[in-house]
Amino acid sequence: MTGALAQSAPVIPDFGGGSDSCVRRNETFCWDWFSSHWGSTFQPALLQHIALTAIAVGVGLAIALAAALVAYRRVWLERPFTLLSALLYTIPSLALFQLLVPITGLTRLTAEIALVSYTLLILFRNIVTGLREVPDEVREAARGMGLTPLQMLWRVELPIAVPAIVAGLRIATVTVISLATVAAIVGVNEGLGVPILNAIPTTFNTEFIAAAVLTIGLALVADGLLLAAQRILTPWARRA
Repeated sequence: MTGALAQSAPVIPDFGGGSDSCVRRNETFCWDWFSSHWGSTFQPALLQHIALTAIAVGVGLAIALAAALVAYRRVWLERPFTLLSALLYTIPSLALFQLLVPITGLTRLTAEIALVSYTLLILFRNIVTGLREVPDEVREAARGMGLTPLQMLWRVELPIAVPAIVAGLRIATVTVISLATVAAIVGVNEGLGVPILNAIPTTFNTEFIAAAVLTIGLALVADGLLLAAQRILTPWARRA
């Protein structure tokens, strides 16, 4: 009878470190375990997640800005680029990661290609919309001051379009932070998706909650920083 009870008893995973009783009971959150694994697990994953996000948004912004500037002058380009970026945006993230693995392997490049593709539609549309919403009377005043088309673009049109561009950046950044966690599922061993994936089979609450809260916190901080940057870059809007 005793042997049967022993066989039916639940097996507690060896999570290591922290408060033994808290870990054994798998309580909602074991702070001691989290703090003891911060330097080895969560800090590196957080830094990797920031790098994944910064590279994806930076590359996506460069591509979308170049395409938007051309489409702003050459309207025929807008529809093809919108259709292409919309197609990439509609591909499920897990499927896109999986499609790229045979081509680029289990590397950061795989994650970045997929993440960049999800920023293009958002950024392109916002940049084009921001540029086209510049009032005609402002353009006429700029021409009357003798500004060339290039000077008008950099000194008048782009600054006025900053709120729309930053709005797109905020959406794209939060989207990438969220989707970057999926990269761990296909074997890209970087970012906060790794501890989340590790916690799923063990059902260890602390590891899952810590990684999820760090992901949410990163998204909120990034959004706040972009909003602050917008306020700094558009002092006229702040005064209004």
